[in-house]
Amino acid sequence: MAESKKFIVEIEKAREAKDGKPSVGPVYRNAIVRDGFRLLPRGLESCWDSFCQSVEKYPDSPMLGEREMVDGKVGRYVWLTYKQVYDLVLAVGASIRSFGVTQGDKCGIYGANCTRWVVSMQACNAHGLYCVPLYDTLGAGAVEYIICHAEISIAFVEENKISELLKTFPSSGKYIKIIVSFGEVTQEQRQVAGNFSSNIYSWSEFLLLGKSKKYDIPMKKKTDICTIMYTSGTTGDPKGVMISNESILSIISGVNHHLESMNEEFSEADVYISYLPLAHIFDRVIEELFISKGASIGFWHKDIKKLLDDIQELRPTVLCAVPRVLDKIYAGLVEKISSAGIIRQTIFNAAYAYKLHHMRKGYKHAEAAPKIDKLVFKKVKEGLGGKLRLILSGAAPLSPSVETYLRVATCSHVLQGYGLTETCAGSFVARPDELSMVATVGPPLPVVDVCLESVPDMEYNALSSTPRGEICIRGKRLFSGYYKREDLTKEVMTDEWFHTGDIGEWQPDGSMKIIDRKKNIFKLSQGEYVSVENLEGIYSLAFAIDSVWIYGSSYESFLVGVVNPNLDSLKHWAEENEVDGDVGTICRDARARAYILGELTKIGKDNKLKGFEFIKGVYLDPVPFDMERDLITPTFKKKRNNFLKYYQKSIEDMYNSTK
Repeated sequence: MAESKKFIVEIEKAREAKDGKPSVGPVYRNAIVRDGFRLLPRGLESCWDSFCQSVEKYPDSPMLGEREMVDGKVGRYVWLTYKQVYDLVLAVGASIRSFGVTQGDKCGIYGANCTRWVVSMQACNAHGLYCVPLYDTLGAGAVEYIICHAEISIAFVEENKISELLKTFPSSGKYIKIIVSFGEVTQEQRQVAGNFSSNIYSWSEFLLLGKSKKYDIPMKKKTDICTIMYTSGTTGDPKGVMISNESILSIISGVNHHLESMNEEFSEADVYISYLPLAHIFDRVIEELFISKGASIGFWHKDIKKLLDDIQELRPTVLCAVPRVLDKIYAGLVEKISSAGIIRQTIFNAAYAYKLHHMRKGYKHAEAAPKIDKLVFKKVKEGLGGKLRLILSGAAPLSPSVETYLRVATCSHVLQGYGLTETCAGSFVARPDELSMVATVGPPLPVVDVCLESVPDMEYNALSSTPRGEICIRGKRLFSGYYKREDLTKEVMTDEWFHTGDIGEWQPDGSMKIIDRKKNIFKLSQGEYVSVENLEGIYSLAFAIDSVWIYGSSYESFLVGVVNPNLDSLKHWAEENEVDGDVGTICRDARARAYILGELTKIGKDNKLKGFEFIKGVYLDPVPFDMERDLITPTFKKKRNNFLKYYQKSIEDMYNSTK
């Protein structure tokens, strides 16, 4: 790599391939920690310590807010202060301990984000319980598996999820002895729980149980497990990822250091909108970070269609999102501009081009076109509450066009990050005002070491002039292993290095671009290897499609694909070409398949794909790939084996009709 790297420094030399092991590129870390990582503050041993420090510093600051209901309608946000939350946590903790539940026991939390979710989580932090989230987006099968595998003895549950939890009995009844509703409990639910020797309580009932009792808060160590997060997984049973206090405290330290170096650090004045599931590491870590800063967390009211309304009422300064949410915001903005009339559209487009031009010249977004921001882009900013300064995208790649558009039009920093549950969320985060980092996940956070390992089968070479290979990460923020699965832990951990399974490419400035996934390779009948995720990323650039799944049989010489067409584009094409019927009928029409295949072929040619990388047959499905059919995980990763089973007949038909 060239020595002109701006944001990373080399700390260990590359290693050539030896004894059957692939070559490994140099080890890099963020340039601001060239002499060593920042140490955690003395006396900070656990997430509970971090919360207590904030309670001492900001007792009367608003911590957790929810919208009140007035005459069946959502109203303003009503807040609990840090001291009020602390007192509530102590009360919940005392009630938990009154049942004999002690340090190291497992506590499940099941439901959408809300004040009581965080209170239950902090009670776990206080008493050294392993917090085990039960996914709000997973069915009873996975919930049952997690309860039994983790041996959960007490569970806090959203009121409308209690019936789902009770469906896991009798299997889970061997472990769960206490169920606490975030709301009320019906007589029927009490009876069902009682049949399996479990006690169930409403929230108000449970708070009274420990009222007259006092329990000491146990001592905790950095190495103690804080949470076991079960990853949804694209194959097999969920894996329990053990995350220590040190892992969470380390990433908080790393993010703080990263932002401080650019004068962008978070403070008690920040406001965060909580809607991404707390059951996932991305949101859990972000909320622990904001709590450590004395900031305010406002919860959505659990309706994704009304999320924008929550944002406008809360007026957050920070929004974390997955690409699907940002794609919808982008589509909404584009739709508004295109329907605003030709004059407004022309003004907006000219303003956009002017500001982007200056940002590309190196101006910060706030300095690129301040007058235009006030005249043109102010309305976009107001639509997102008016105070938003940072949008952080994770979980999947955000398209460069959407990222660039939002960077210009929202007057906010829009940054992509990258991480896994095993790395305790973000390991890389792009830098504000670095337009060259669009389509990358930025440099490593100043709390990890990173190297690339060559993958010869896929022709990725970590020692080439453009280094590509599997991303490997080392540092104290890594997970402590898979719960009860040392065999799986050994598969991904080698000499302190976690192998992510993702293929990255170092950029000249030291940022990382995710380009592929290690295991998603097909070998076609002529012996050619096909890297399917890379191809799906390329084909997804086609305007006429929303999503694509590609398959290649080792008995066939070509690829086929299942496509979610862009329905607006498809309807427009159908009108122009006099193809009648609803979207289902249009999707079954051979002319529509030919049209989509033609669009994919164009994209393939534009990107200079090899002959065997072209899709030769398509099946059009108007229903987006979803969790209901078990095709994707809660973080929108494709479950490839399930795709194969679900579309088996269509795949056979495509291969038979295309020969």
